[in-house]
Amino acid sequence: MACPICNKESTVRYRPFCSKRCADVDLARWLRGEYTIPGPPLDDIPSEDEEKH
Repeated sequence: MACPICNKESTVRYRPFCSKRCADVDLARWLRGEYTIPGPPLDDIPSEDEEKH
């Protein structure tokens, strides 16, 4: 399996990454909000309270 960050072969210790560095790069991307799931903005989705009224 290739590392999703640098495409080198992954290692058992850091799977699916090849090293701690690549695992940390991925974590930093998550923490900065660089990964998103497509969908409507949260402001456009009614809350449960709004749906009851």
